Amino acid sequence: MRAEDLPLLLTRKMPYGKYQGRAIADLPGDYLGWFARAGFPKGELGRLLEIMYEIDHNQLGELLLPLRQQK
Repeated sequence: MRAEDLPLLLTRKMPYGKYQGRAIADLPGDYLGWFARAGFPKGELGRLLEIMYEIDHNQLGELLLPLRQQK
């Protein structure tokens, strides 16, 4: 993970599926868990989903609070 990835979690939107248009940081944990089991997509989207899964799984959502307050 790179420091510049954290703001991307709040700005990048899910491009497809049930949660299309929702920010990656706002995806539910069970959806992120499904990707962890089924496999993350390739590229930036997969990398961001995997980072968000780790944040959610390890209950580190507070890492994003300062960035959310900047909006």
